[in-house]
Amino acid sequence: MAKVKDENRELFSAKMQPYKDIIDKIFEKEKNMLALMAKDKAGLSYKRVLLAEDMIYVTTLYVLINNLSVEILSLKNMDALNEGRKTLYKAIIYLEETVTDLIDAPFSDYEDKVAEIANIPLTKRYELSRKLGLAIRLVIDAYGDNTKWRWTFIELNARFAAVSKNMMDMKAAAKIYFDPRNPDYDTAVYYFRLVKKLLGESADGYRDRYELSTRRLDDIRLGINFLIALRRIQIALSETEDAEETKKKAVVWKAKMDADQKKGRSN
Repeated sequence: MAKVKDENRELFSAKMQPYKDIIDKIFEKEKNMLALMAKDKAGLSYKRVLLAEDMIYVTTLYVLINNLSVEILSLKNMDALNEGRKTLYKAIIYLEETVTDLIDAPFSDYEDKVAEIANIPLTKRYELSRKLGLAIRLVIDAYGDNTKWRWTFIELNARFAAVSKNMMDMKAAAKIYFDPRNPDYDTAVYYFRLVKKLLGESADGYRDRYELSTRRLDDIRLGINFLIALRRIQIALSETEDAEETKKKAVVWKAKMDADQKKGRSN
């Protein structure tokens, strides 16, 4: 049996190496890019988006390494999964540095940052958001349901929701949304649909984390912020009934937060 295990480990190492080589090359490319960015400030936002794309790709390679480990060794490769999780955060941070991490904020608060990536088409931004979402889902699924990172993934998904929203030029995208003749109409519809879904899920995720895990008021407060961000979009898209329902939900959550805060003070 020991010999079989050794053979399996050798097979795993051999099959993993090409992925590891690609990862090393991409990290070396990242290092060189960051050095260049420190010297030359031109096009920083576009370079950060490229780095984010690279980090998403690296994450998928770490997932492939884990899949190989499960297939050949019948074991999860936690080192690969942990590196993939860390690399996801790097991707999100690059995007946050590009378009901010603001949640409940009017578009005017970060419009100047979005203008710095004006040459990136709406379709490209939507594709980038979907790629990031897929990478996150692959990592979460690979960890499984009983992972210690369960509640941390709430934050990961929430930050993903925020940058997905912030990558949109809200003014331009809303105009396209109401113009079926525009060639980007379908993309705008799907992109807004995705962002609304992500914001709603993030709100519910923080509420769940508050109720089932942390009992920290910051969590339910963040949940409320995501609801308000969702309502802003619903109003911009003239979804009056949905906006009213979201407002009612936020009011209920706020009342719950205030009551719990008073209860905490009296204990």
